[in-house]
Amino acid sequence: MSRSLKIILLAVGGFVGLLVLAALALLFFVDANAYKPRLEAAASKALGMEVSAGGRLGIGFFPGLHLTLEDGRIRNRGTDLVSARQASIGIEILPLFYQKVRIDRITLKQPAISIERDRDGKFNFQKSEASDKPLPVLDLAKVSFSDGTIVYTDQQSGQGFEAANCKLDLRRLRLPGGARPDLMKRLSFTAQLDCDEIRKNDLTASNLKLTLKGKNGVYELKPVTMRIFGAQGSGSMQADFSDSVPRYHVLYSLPQFRSEEFLKTLSPQKVAQGAMDFSANLSMQGKTVSEMKQTAEGEAYLKGENITFDGIDLDRVLSRFESSQNFNLVDVGAFFFAGPIGLAVTKGYNFASIFQGSEGHSEIRTLVSDWKVERGVAQAQDVAMATKQNRIALHGGLDFVNEQFNDVTMATIDAKGCVKVRQKIRGSFQKPVVEKPNILMSLTGPARKLLKKGRDLFPGGECEVFYAGSVAPPE
Repeated sequence: MSRSLKIILLAVGGFVGLLVLAALALLFFVDANAYKPRLEAAASKALGMEVSAGGRLGIGFFPGLHLTLEDGRIRNRGTDLVSARQASIGIEILPLFYQKVRIDRITLKQPAISIERDRDGKFNFQKSEASDKPLPVLDLAKVSFSDGTIVYTDQQSGQGFEAANCKLDLRRLRLPGGARPDLMKRLSFTAQLDCDEIRKNDLTASNLKLTLKGKNGVYELKPVTMRIFGAQGSGSMQADFSDSVPRYHVLYSLPQFRSEEFLKTLSPQKVAQGAMDFSANLSMQGKTVSEMKQTAEGEAYLKGENITFDGIDLDRVLSRFESSQNFNLVDVGAFFFAGPIGLAVTKGYNFASIFQGSEGHSEIRTLVSDWKVERGVAQAQDVAMATKQNRIALHGGLDFVNEQFNDVTMATIDAKGCVKVRQKIRGSFQKPVVEKPNILMSLTGPARKLLKKGRDLFPGGECEVFYAGSVAPPE
């Protein structure tokens, strides 16, 4: 080995040894708690939020130089944003010799993250007052946490969710600094998030896994997988903040989910059972929930075969419907709404009471619920079901902007797709109004039989074709 190479190796080794000794000196001879108030003040100033550590502050060297804070808490706009049982902040050693502090990693244990959006659309991580100060440069190699809880509350929509037992691995978090309004356009990172459970009202999903990438104002969640209603769903979402108005695109598929698991969210009573397929492709834009509703476009689709309704024999009820008229077709139509459109429409229904006191069961050979969404209104494209003896179809639209029914009509139809009995529904999703059956079906029994015989004599006569979709008539 040459003399010059030995000198270089000795110099490098001595320098590394000096760094180790300096770090050990910090570890054994410096009381970090004496500097805690200054650190809290510096962190609060840098973030523009209230940063505090309720427990002790320590210094460690393995693995790498780091500060450890117990009972850390970040508050902003009067609410807790982040709290953690313990936080470890990794610090690069070399910049310390130039009187600079450079953080390269942050690790949290048992964090509770609470994100709130107020009625004005502002998040609790935003500053309460506008600031002219530019954003600081941010460059973190890794941010991670384990055993975390994430709570999101949106006061604009009244919606939210809670995710439990979450694990985050975020890499290459970079922010070049600049104007604060450009935060979403400048931030870049890649992240992997896993949560054991996520709850939203009465809905529960498990095994949530997602990969999130952000760059140049475009954030892509792909793939997003979770287990819900006894099936494994998958999808993706893109949020584009590169323009003045945010744009969103959502794709989702849930094959072979259990209808009985889904309907548990609407009724504790067992209503139906069987497997169904669901998919959705939606785009929207806007800064508020209202704007997003008004611009929503896309498709939603639900299909099931061999579905069983418990507590009612539809064929028997429909055969006596013309004489008794004590059953609403719209009650059956509620199941059309429940699948692709979601709980917003069905929240006005009490599923447990629809078939209360009924007996028997119904076998739904085929159920199709196909909708096209334009400007926040879902229009029925092919919505029908077939039992062993009957077909029921639906026309009309669902206005999510104003949360009301648009000319929705349910009808039993014959083999040609012509109307036998029809019923309309109007009003709001919360308080739907069901009109009486059409006047033709209100005639007395003998009159109806006479009309039926007249139609049989002229089978080639014209009729109003109400349905010509994919659900075939009973054989």
